[in-house]
Amino acid sequence: MVNAQRRVGYAGIFANLGSTAVRYYEAVNNATANFLDRRIGLIVGILGVAVAVSVLLSTTRKEPPKKPVENLAMLVEVVELEPVDARFPVRSQGTVRPRTETVLSAEISGAIVDISPKFVAGGVFEAGEMLMRIDPTNYKVAVTQADALLRQRQIEYEGAKKLRNQGYRAESEFASAAAALATAEADLVRAKRNLERTFIRLPYAGMVRSKEADLGQFVNPGTRLGVTFATDYAEVRLPLTDRDLAFVDLPYAAEITATGESRGPGVVLSADQRGRLVEWPAQIVRSEGVIDESSRVTYAVARIEDPYALRSDHVPLPMGTFVTASIEGVAMQGLLRVPRHALHGSDQLLFVDSENRLRIRSVNIVRADSEYAFISAGAEAGERVILTALESPINGMPVRTANDTAESRREKVAAKGDEEQP
Repeated sequence: MVNAQRRVGYAGIFANLGSTAVRYYEAVNNATANFLDRRIGLIVGILGVAVAVSVLLSTTRKEPPKKPVENLAMLVEVVELEPVDARFPVRSQGTVRPRTETVLSAEISGAIVDISPKFVAGGVFEAGEMLMRIDPTNYKVAVTQADALLRQRQIEYEGAKKLRNQGYRAESEFASAAAALATAEADLVRAKRNLERTFIRLPYAGMVRSKEADLGQFVNPGTRLGVTFATDYAEVRLPLTDRDLAFVDLPYAAEITATGESRGPGVVLSADQRGRLVEWPAQIVRSEGVIDESSRVTYAVARIEDPYALRSDHVPLPMGTFVTASIEGVAMQGLLRVPRHALHGSDQLLFVDSENRLRIRSVNIVRADSEYAFISAGAEAGERVILTALESPINGMPVRTANDTAESRREKVAAKGDEEQP
């Protein structure tokens, strides 16, 4: 009985819970349906407002201003050609050599009895200074003998002349006495000259290059004693190609004076000495007048005064120094100069004509260095040359320049100002 009552009670509780759950589910479904209806209505309203605003804006907007089509031609930098006067130095190189070099040889035989302390390699001596002395004893004796013989022949000649005048001697005997006197005079001159040759002297101031004989050595005629050279001048042979000759005013052979030189263009010689670049002034004094058959060059000779700075104050220039020469070139007038990078290829330039179109043209390049190229033909002053690097230029293609762009801007500003005025 009790269990039956409990079961009835539980059944009532579950029935109440079920009915409550059904009511809650119905309430939730009603709320969700109302929320979705409101959200759909809101979305529809927003879309309607947007469409209305879009229609309103499209009906009230103004037409945008029309802009002119811009020129899309390539913008380039140009320069106008102007005539200039130029002087082109010519580069060459050579080795410094002495103007006068002497190989000393003995003219007589004998032992060397005296030698100057300056007669060593690198020694500097003055003109006429004794460098070496050969034993003069035998030659002094020869002078004494020749002098005595001359006095004897003189007495014989005077006696023969007196007897001939008195008629006691024939003409042939007088002639024989005269010949003997002349021979004695010649022997005395020869003996004195041999005595002078015991002194080794030179007629110029110079330097000893090499010493090949020394004190006590016996020498014969022709024995080599040493090598010397003059220090008043030095020379450099400068090779010039046929193209170089067009820019250098070399003296002709007919212009060389009795001293063996003429005045040519100036030269600046340069070389590295002790880690620094040193320069020396020089002068072209002559050309050798022939073309070297092997190298096809012409040699010009530059002269340097006092290379060892013995009489002036400058850096010495030793013989054998390899120098670079910059020769003063002739002045050329009326050339047209353009930057080197404006060249297209080896001899072409890109021009801009009056219609702003590109024109490719070959020109005659007289000279070109690292910065500029100089034109003698193929272009005229006032023409515009393109400086901008173009990979594939086409003859006749339109281009724009910076001046054209600036002018168009000024025209636009002026036009806009006219529109704003009432």
